[in-house]
Amino acid sequence: MIDISWHKEFAEQWLGRAQQSRLPHAVLLAGPHGTGKRAAAAWMVAQKLGIDRSHDLPQFPFERPVHADLHWLERPEDKKSIVIDQVRSLVGELSLTSYLGEGKAAVIEPADIMTTEAANSLLKTLEEPPGDTLLILVADRVGRLPATVFSRCQRIEIRIPGEADGLQWLDKLHPGGHWSEALRVAGLAPLAAIKAAESLETSSAMARDFANILGGSTSPIDVASTWSKIEPIFVLDWLSRQTQMAIRMLQAGDSRPPGLAIGESALQRIDRRNLFCYLDRINRLRGQPGGSWNVQTAFEGLLIDWASRLDNKVME
Repeated sequence: MIDISWHKEFAEQWLGRAQQSRLPHAVLLAGPHGTGKRAAAAWMVAQKLGIDRSHDLPQFPFERPVHADLHWLERPEDKKSIVIDQVRSLVGELSLTSYLGEGKAAVIEPADIMTTEAANSLLKTLEEPPGDTLLILVADRVGRLPATVFSRCQRIEIRIPGEADGLQWLDKLHPGGHWSEALRVAGLAPLAAIKAAESLETSSAMARDFANILGGSTSPIDVASTWSKIEPIFVLDWLSRQTQMAIRMLQAGDSRPPGLAIGESALQRIDRRNLFCYLDRINRLRGQPGGSWNVQTAFEGLLIDWASRLDNKVME
């Protein structure tokens, strides 16, 4: 086990509020994929319920705590969303007396895939949690949460560390690894870089394909055929990170982020108004269960639109 060092500020603030008995009852953990939000949630409930208070920081690898007063809600394997029956059951459990006297805790992750009905059934509990209850919502895509849920939670942003800090942590985890390229491929998110390191050759080939499609030297249909042989969630995660980096660069006027596959001049020619729509399409696919959609057809659609530089007429 190793401390997640970039959580230090968050953890110190949380422990300080706990000492002053000023902890919120409903928390939204937000931030990019690969920053350790689930590990943070596990650490928070471990502190709350007295499962393990020996660690000052969240730990990696993440282990879900087990406790009679902890309820961890996630998507059932046979569904694409967290549904109303799950939330109703959770609300009922939270209304019962604590088994071990430390209060109760619940984690919903990812909260952004709750159905509208499920989210609505949670509102009263978010506003008035029963007894000594801590409710944590983990969200990779905060924009998909209903405003009524968002407004009832205190948001805590788990941020990406600086590149040097990320590299130092990864080298401590696995000394001697070639982490620089993996971290850039992962958009500087250290936990995502661990998985990216296993697939650097694939990521590099995808980056070349993505740039060549935009330059017109490669057919999006041919690339879709190649990419369809890769694990779909790996492709979609990679596309999501690329699109997010492009958005941040164009919106904030930042310099070209490390790991961005598209050159700055090519990116400037993209219809930036459609980048958010493109990201939403990618993320909708990420949220669907495996086997429920045609991989090659979906990749063809995404890459044909990319070849058009997300032109309005093609995107319609």
